[in-house]
Amino acid sequence: MLVRCYRGKLSVWAALCVLVLCWFYIFPVYRLPRDKEIVEEVLRQGEDWQRNQTGIDLYRFLLTDCCDPQRMFAVTKENSPMGKVLWYDGEFYHSHTVNNETYSLFVQVGSHIIICSNNLKGKPTAIRILSSSFRCNLPPLSKEYVDDVGTRTHLVTANPSIIEKRFQNLLWSRKEFVDSMKVYGSSYIYMPAFSMKPGTDPSLRAYYALADSSSNLTMLFANPEFLRTVGKFWKARGVHAKRLSTGLFLVSLALGLCEEVTAYGFWPFSVGLDEQPISHHYYDNILPYKWFHAMPEEFVQLWHLHKSGTLRMKVGSCPPQEGKS
Repeated sequence: MLVRCYRGKLSVWAALCVLVLCWFYIFPVYRLPRDKEIVEEVLRQGEDWQRNQTGIDLYRFLLTDCCDPQRMFAVTKENSPMGKVLWYDGEFYHSHTVNNETYSLFVQVGSHIIICSNNLKGKPTAIRILSSSFRCNLPPLSKEYVDDVGTRTHLVTANPSIIEKRFQNLLWSRKEFVDSMKVYGSSYIYMPAFSMKPGTDPSLRAYYALADSSSNLTMLFANPEFLRTVGKFWKARGVHAKRLSTGLFLVSLALGLCEEVTAYGFWPFSVGLDEQPISHHYYDNILPYKWFHAMPEEFVQLWHLHKSGTLRMKVGSCPPQEGKS
């Protein structure tokens, strides 16, 4: 009887310890600066920025070591052969076994997708994305925004939830989706088809909609292993959220591959540098799901890298540049 009680008390204490550890993991003991404090910090820093090659090299090494963005950024025929089990990074109990249907949709490494040609010369097995205009979540590039955001695009991400909400999951008509994608020219479309189970079918339908219309766009599926390891990388550096934002995934990719990285428009706060209210996106004010992303934490980490010269963040107005889009 005494032994049983002792074991019972041990079990209760063990359970309490686990709960406390989980609480601190999800809600770490530190205070994130308020929006106003961050604005004041950015204003103090000003426009001064000095490139730090040591920091750039360090982060490229760290991200290559943990996440191998050059090889694992997207699902390819090389890193995901027939029969491989792709475990969803957003839902650990779901997986997809690569079969004839999905394998045929994956890109061949030899087709060289890319990102930063200056860093990847002489690396014939690299996934490439030449030069570098990345955009997140199918942003509009209509004429009222061109002066601020330009039109040049090499890679654009598409969240499956956008396919669901904006294009009715492509169940009734594909024309609106196909027509809206023409603005991105011959870019790569990057979708997390194997991140969460509900996103798989919409992603595959988007692939077929573009393929059937002879679109110039190329579909890339995010590799869930890459997303998982990048998530762990930033969690170890103070970003605690259920999932990283698409922007931080792309910044991580660029840091792992490129000679120099500049992030534009990553400002997840309710007021601008003039302390006036601003919208969440340049085209709408739809906020991310509460508790899903931790964008202020992401900004703080990226701002540390900006101050150290590892990457550059443009958070104010950009001066017009003649002849460039």
